[in-house]
Amino acid sequence: MRVTIFGSGYVGLVTGACLADAGNHVVCVDVDAAKIERLKRGDIPIHEPGLDALIKRNAEAGRIEFTTDAAKGIEHGLFQLIAVGTPPGEDGSADLRYVLAVARTIGTHLNRYAIVITKSTVPVGTADKVRAELTRTLSERGAKVEFDVVSNPEFLKEGAAITDFMKPDRVVIGTDNPRTTELMRALYEPFTRNHDRLIVMDIRSSELTKYAANSMLATKISFMNELAGIAERVGADIEKVRIGIGSDPRIGYSFIYPGTGYGGSCFPKDVQALIRSAREVNHEPRILEAVEEVNARQKEVLFHKIGRHFSGELKGRVFALWGLAFKPNTDDMREAPSVALIELLIKAGARVVAYDPIAGAEAQRVFAGRAGFTLARSAYEAVDKADALAIVTEWQEFRSPDFERLRQLLKQPVVFDGRNLYDPGMVARFGLTYYAIGRGTPAAHA
Repeated sequence: MRVTIFGSGYVGLVTGACLADAGNHVVCVDVDAAKIERLKRGDIPIHEPGLDALIKRNAEAGRIEFTTDAAKGIEHGLFQLIAVGTPPGEDGSADLRYVLAVARTIGTHLNRYAIVITKSTVPVGTADKVRAELTRTLSERGAKVEFDVVSNPEFLKEGAAITDFMKPDRVVIGTDNPRTTELMRALYEPFTRNHDRLIVMDIRSSELTKYAANSMLATKISFMNELAGIAERVGADIEKVRIGIGSDPRIGYSFIYPGTGYGGSCFPKDVQALIRSAREVNHEPRILEAVEEVNARQKEVLFHKIGRHFSGELKGRVFALWGLAFKPNTDDMREAPSVALIELLIKAGARVVAYDPIAGAEAQRVFAGRAGFTLARSAYEAVDKADALAIVTEWQEFRSPDFERLRQLLKQPVVFDGRNLYDPGMVARFGLTYYAIGRGTPAAHA
């Protein structure tokens, strides 16, 4: 099938590469000429395990190509996927200017039937706006061209996006046209052959499903972080509580790990956008507001633990930090808890020496020219002569460190573990003072 994708960011590239790998001919369109040239050279601008090889293989086979020529892309595709960014506005609402700009571009060049698909995460009612923009632009041209608008939200996890696309839990299709349903079913058939994962619904329900899914997962994270705060104060171990409640199949173990809060490009933005959407229809989303409030507070938890341990005397101290990306297997630092912690430490007069296996280049961009921030080439280089170690991202290589070496390298043998990677008793046996999230007696975390 002929597929055109507008937007060569995370969603666009993963979607395009996976569709091409199934034998479709995909054209990716982007207004960023420099990015398109990088992609043509095989230089992938994002980190996602397996994506480089997938794009390389399909580009060499002629199944995926990259261009800034929107007219070429629109002429090419029966399916026109909109996968551009929807950044949050100052009020938390999703900014639809890029989505609607693509709709106008499609309307300007469309000469035959096409299915226009909103793949970007968008508020309820966006498909109606896309349809109206297409209709208006075609009318201004005096052109009578048939089209359908479909909502097809993505459910890709950064770090596992290719597997998520190739073996989806579900493929949600929002449409008001049975013919479109069958065409979408055919597009996704290579990925749903073992089990029919296609869930067809009306467009507005499809749009809300994406926000609802991410907000539910964010809620689980904030709920566990709230429980962790209680556990610290009553002398319980949140990790034992997690196992106790996760064994209940109605709850399960996914997304009930306490930590330093959620980040990334999806959860913060989508929770805020759903709050805004609710208020626009005169509904006060109290649970969602609490989710966001708890998450903002949780990003400061490690800083407050550090401050209490050092009696507020942080000026001139050096802190090692392991993990910069908001989660493992990505270089994405958008809304990352690490950024919040680094900013607070630098503001308090401390210096930060950080290490991340993948996100170093992104950190250089985020903290370019920022005094008080240094990147280390290895985890142990970061801790050398540091006053303490803070762990913010649960990369695999941090799970079983040489504790004896840590104790020798650190100026003070103190570890602040924001991901509960270690057994407190084992760490203590190596002579390290260990602070975790929601573990131990209240006195240990006072």
